[in-house]
Amino acid sequence: MSTVTLQHNRIELALHQLRPATGEGRPLLLLHGLGERTPTSVPHDVERWQGSVWGLDFTGHGESTIPVGGGYSAEVLLGDVDAAINHLGNVTLVGRGLGGYVALLAAGARVDAVHGAVITDGPGLTGGSYESSVPQSARLMDQGQIPDPYALHELSRDVRAADYALDFVQYSVANSELAEPINVSALYRPTWLAEVAAAPGVASLPLGDALNLYR
Repeated sequence: MSTVTLQHNRIELALHQLRPATGEGRPLLLLHGLGERTPTSVPHDVERWQGSVWGLDFTGHGESTIPVGGGYSAEVLLGDVDAAINHLGNVTLVGRGLGGYVALLAAGARVDAVHGAVITDGPGLTGGSYESSVPQSARLMDQGQIPDPYALHELSRDVRAADYALDFVQYSVANSELAEPINVSALYRPTWLAEVAAAPGVASLPLGDALNLYR
């Protein structure tokens, strides 16, 4: 596994190449779940992808920078993905849990460069409610710990509003060359994800079948 360091504002992001291309095809970018990091090898369920396979460590996770004092949101992680896309070019995204939610945002925000986004089960898929998003004081120890405790605290409370998620679905569907640019492979579907899965232009195939759509 080789690693490229990318700069996102003051954050240094670790972008790992898990495998070079074995044939023709765009890069596949894996986005991990809350509290996780990029796997050390290509997961078996994406092994058939012929393009190169990469994984991004989000801010505060894995080998990426831990900011002082938190300040995490899904939109911050979207900026991480944007930096990775700027390096890799046109990509297909597979996101676990929180990474799946960020993949959805990227599919809408970077329609020019995201050729399909797959949402799978994993930690951080639910997020928080409007009530849980009200700022509260938190005294978190062990600064420098990986994953950052602030990331776990703040991103687990990050609001997953269905209407907000659907806005990104609509951006993606309206502008993508694909008929179904988003695929929900997750079996667990909180409210926001159930509404995404029911939206026009969203497929609900197992991961392997979904990747066949985006080759």
